[in-house]
Amino acid sequence: MQATVPWTDLIARWDGRVPRYTSYPTAVSFHPGIDADTVGSWLARLDPGAPVSLYLHVPFCKRMCWYCGCNTMVANTMAPVEAYARDLIAEAELLAARLPARMRVTRIHWGGGTPSILGPTHWGRVDAAIRRLFDLAPDAEIAVELDPRTLTRPMIAALAASGVTRTSLGVQDFNPEVQKSVNRVQPLAMVADAIARLRGARIEAINLDLMYGLPHQDEFSVALTAREALKFAPDRVALFGYAHVPWMKRNMRMIDDATLPDAAARLAQFHAASRVFDTAGYAAIGLDHFAKPDDPLSRAQEAGTLRRNFQGYTDDAAPVLLGLGASAITALPDGYAQNEAGIPAWRNAVTAGRLAIARGTALDDEDRLRAALIERVMCDLAVDVGAVCRAWKVPASRFAGILPQVDAMAADGLVVREGWRIAVLPRGRAFLRTVAALFDHRLDSRQDSGARRHARAV
Repeated sequence: MQATVPWTDLIARWDGRVPRYTSYPTAVSFHPGIDADTVGSWLARLDPGAPVSLYLHVPFCKRMCWYCGCNTMVANTMAPVEAYARDLIAEAELLAARLPARMRVTRIHWGGGTPSILGPTHWGRVDAAIRRLFDLAPDAEIAVELDPRTLTRPMIAALAASGVTRTSLGVQDFNPEVQKSVNRVQPLAMVADAIARLRGARIEAINLDLMYGLPHQDEFSVALTAREALKFAPDRVALFGYAHVPWMKRNMRMIDDATLPDAAARLAQFHAASRVFDTAGYAAIGLDHFAKPDDPLSRAQEAGTLRRNFQGYTDDAAPVLLGLGASAITALPDGYAQNEAGIPAWRNAVTAGRLAIARGTALDDEDRLRAALIERVMCDLAVDVGAVCRAWKVPASRFAGILPQVDAMAADGLVVREGWRIAVLPRGRAFLRTVAALFDHRLDSRQDSGARRHARAV
């Protein structure tokens, strides 16, 4: 019987810097050759009857969390937020005018930043504009990311009035020392109050976002936070690993590197929290999510229809994702396009009557094939390379070059391979992105600048 390979050896061999694969090609491959005219032509070619998802990005917060890797900034007054809401409506009008028809929206996701910083009035105005420009399906899921520290009763009433069905609350960790070290002091009682008020307003689908790998965390404290989180009976939990990239995010420079756990300690934290959710009966979803057995994510995983997009794991089957706001990404059958990240550049384009596209990438059949393989690995923790290749009418032998690496992973107990079918074992879940990267022909040693943008697998 083969001896179990120590985690330290596995980390040494497989803990490389790899993408999170919320898309393929990843954003590192985006380039300025994709502009507003290109995306306008892509939009015009859409199937008018296809369902559409919307993503609205609100890049403002009341305070800056030092771990945050999102495109956001601190708003000390409401003036920039009010101006942003006005321009967000203008952008929605520009985008709708370039579609082949008035299209049906089945999903809306508000992200940030802190979308609720808009306040009831401006939230209502943007919501009304979306309903004026698109046909919102009666059963559409409307999800919003929330900060319990700034969530008010009037805002909850506005969310309920606009039909919000799901909220994601940033928790990260309940330990006061950890909270202080990342500039996010948020007592457990505050989270409890926010959840109670949301459910009192009949917004009952609650997601909680937790993190491991933060300063002063250990496996015992992370497990304690997981147990505290379960007391709220969340529908879903995201267990994200903190990615420390201070060369990209200035706010992360406020975190003392000496307080961060090493890769082995991070892995122990992940496993400690995962055991809590596993014991409670939550289904492990993909890389880092957990969901109640009757949650739509769990059902999609069982059915083999789980998807992955820029918001993470989803059961959304819409082939079109339209991004609104600074830095938002649009995903279309022809390719990906990202808006200007800076608000001034984004605003200048919108006020000039142009789509605020800064960069993107067109898709060819090779990209689509590899995207299909990577998505199945990330969602199912398994992929039948032969079956996917047959569907795309290409020989599986074109991927023969990855087999030595797959077999090396199998020898380490991370995967099993039967012919062209590759399945990730429980010990391999932490290295899931490394497995997916086998199908990424754009990721190589020549992309050093891109590699530094990626977090390590563990």
